[in-house]
Amino acid sequence: MCAAFAAMPLGTARAAAACGSGSFDAWLTDFKAEATAKGISAAAVSTGLNGVTLDQSVITRDHSQKVFSQTFEEFSGRMIPPRLTRGSNMMKQYGSVLSRIEETYGVPGEVLVAIWGLETDFGVNIGKFPTIRALATLAYDCRRADEFRAELMDALRIVERGDLAPAEMRGAWAGEIGQTQFMPSSWLKFAVDFDGNGRRDLMRSAPDVLASTANYLKGHGWQRGKDWEPSGPNFTVLQQWNKSDVYARTIAAFATQLSHAP
Repeated sequence: MCAAFAAMPLGTARAAAACGSGSFDAWLTDFKAEATAKGISAAAVSTGLNGVTLDQSVITRDHSQKVFSQTFEEFSGRMIPPRLTRGSNMMKQYGSVLSRIEETYGVPGEVLVAIWGLETDFGVNIGKFPTIRALATLAYDCRRADEFRAELMDALRIVERGDLAPAEMRGAWAGEIGQTQFMPSSWLKFAVDFDGNGRRDLMRSAPDVLASTANYLKGHGWQRGKDWEPSGPNFTVLQQWNKSDVYARTIAAFATQLSHAP
């Protein structure tokens, strides 16, 4: 996510406003100029950023994050059992789609459905924070400014590409969007139109969600037909999905249980 910024030609725009300096409105004005200088259309910048305000609740959440402290037994025991029946039903409901996805990307349906269930309860809880407002807030704040400045640029590129309107972009407080919670940079790299309707829609289209998640895993080195358990070669790919070892192990355990479900 921490993408380096290409140097802007002198005179193209003012230098990027320093994080946290001056008012948010002044910072946002400078960011708009920078986004335009980077080639994002004036229409996308305007529709995406006009009227955006600081969200103090996002800063509070970011600064009060606790280190993930649950054991694998605690976390998996809380997360897997209530989702197992629905996950098994999803395997059946989307069986033909999942088969086509595995054929295309090499990632088994069990892994994709496990991620889907853990991230948003199979699309039920995708989050309610306005994504562009959240990203602008975190880009203005100084804790991880460069990372979120890059993500905010990519959110505008999603708008420019026509995947989503700004009002549709709602998700987690840190900018993750869609049913498997992609950051905008991952959406741009890995989102695919698997249902063939001409849009990459990770908010509403289960085929797009599942195929895009498979594309992400393939892009991070998933090996077709290899094991995803902690001793297997694909476990390191699950750790790229989520850096928490406990979370990655929970994905693996959930997928294995789904593979054995009736």
